[in-house]
Amino acid sequence: MLSARWFRPLIAAGVVAGLSVGVAYAAKQAKVKDAWGDEVTVDGYDSAKNPGSEWFVHDASRPQPPRAPEKDIKPNLNVKAPEGAVSIFDGKTMNANCKWEVKDGVATITEGGLTTKESFGSAHFHIEWASPKEVKGAGQGRGNSGIIIMGKYEVQVLDSWKNATYPDGMAGSVYGQNPPKFNAAVKPGEWTSYDIEWHAPKFDENKKLVKPARVTVIWNGVKVQDNYELVGVVQHQNATKYQYHEAKAPLHIQHHGDKVMFKNIWIKPIED
Repeated sequence: MLSARWFRPLIAAGVVAGLSVGVAYAAKQAKVKDAWGDEVTVDGYDSAKNPGSEWFVHDASRPQPPRAPEKDIKPNLNVKAPEGAVSIFDGKTMNANCKWEVKDGVATITEGGLTTKESFGSAHFHIEWASPKEVKGAGQGRGNSGIIIMGKYEVQVLDSWKNATYPDGMAGSVYGQNPPKFNAAVKPGEWTSYDIEWHAPKFDENKKLVKPARVTVIWNGVKVQDNYELVGVVQHQNATKYQYHEAKAPLHIQHHGDKVMFKNIWIKPIED
C-alpha cells in the first residue's frame, strides 16, 4: 500500500471514501543499514510530517527496525476462530465480497480486493498470509497488500524479508505513520500471522474526534505495535488527520498487483 496508482481506484470504488491522494512529491533515496546489518538504498520522500513526528512521511533515512530475535519469531498459524468471532475465510468458505482464486485451502489475490460483508468497530483481527514464493520486484513492489481497517486505517502487508523500504511502509507498520518495533518477517512464500487488536476512534454528536484509534499488532508472535495511538486515516506521502466516519465499517484487504496468499481470516468484536 498505497501508491497513487492503487490509491485512486480505492477512492473511486468507495473503499477509502473521503480520502484524498494529495500532492505527489519527488522521490528521495538514502543509504541505511537494514535489519540484517547490510547497507541498502531505500527510496522514500521528504515532503510532509505527521502531527508530533520528527520524521517525514515515508522518510527513507528513518532507521530500519532491528531484526526480532529469531527464537521469538513464531507464526501463530491455523488458529481456529473463537466463540463470538466471524469467520471471513477458513480455507473453504469465503464470507466476503471478493473474486480471488481459492485452491487447496488458500485464497490468492488475483482480481480486486476483499471487503467483508459485515461491519466492525473495535475488534481482534486474525489474518494468516504469505507473500509470493517467487521473488519479483523490490521495496513497495514486492508482495504488497494491506489490511485496511474500517476502510480508513492500514496495517501494511509486504514481503519484508531482506527487502528494505521506508519503515512506515514495511510489513507490520501503521502505513504512513508508525514503523514496527522489530522486523519479524519470514522468508518469501512462508506463512505469516497478524493478530491485530483494534480500538476504533470515537466521535461525538458534532462529528468531532473525542478518542483516537489505538492498535496493537503481533507479527509472527512478536509485538511490533504496542497500543499505538493513530494520528489520522491512511495517506500516501502526505500528512494525515482524522475524518468522521460511522462507528462500524467493513474490513478491506487491498489488491496491489501482487499475488499475496491468505488462508485463515477471522474477526472477533471486542469491548473498549
